[in-house]
This record gives sequence, structure tokens and C-alpha cells, in this order.
Amino acid sequence: MSEWTVVTVIATLVGLCMSVVRPLMSLNGTITRLTAVVNVLEKNISGLSAKNSEAHGKLWGKMEEHEDVLNRHETRLVIIENKAEK
Repeated sequence: MSEWTVVTVIATLVGLCMSVVRPLMSLNGTITRLTAVVNVLEKNISGLSAKNSEAHGKLWGKMEEHEDVLNRHETRLVIIENKAEK
């Protein structure tokens, strides 16, 4: 083997290594950014879940209040109807 063949082989190997290493470095950076974004989304979703539970609790409370009011009105109507029939 001549010296130029050895130099050519070494240059080819270095080029091959660089063609593999560069995409791997880019992939690593992309995975790191993606991990950060997923962590932020996870925090946002957990916050929304807590707010959602709180909102549902308030809605159920209001619904029960309205149900009580409607039941009292129904009772009054039944009493009025019974008096009207007598």
C-alpha cells in the first residue's frame, strides 16, 4: 500500500465517522428540546386537571342549590294545587 492509499483510507474513515456523528449530535439536541417541551406540557396538563376538578365541584354545588330550590317550588305547587282541589 502506498502512503496516498493510507491517507485516502484515513480521510474516508474520518468522513464516514463525521457523517454518522453529526446526525447523532443533532438528534441528541432535538431529543433534549423535546423532553423540555414534554415536561412543560405535563405541568400545564396537571394544572388544568386541578382547575377542572375545582370547576366541576363548583358546578355540582350550584346544581344542588338549584335542585333544592326547584324541589321547594314543586312542594309549594303541590300544596297550592291540593288547596285548590278542596
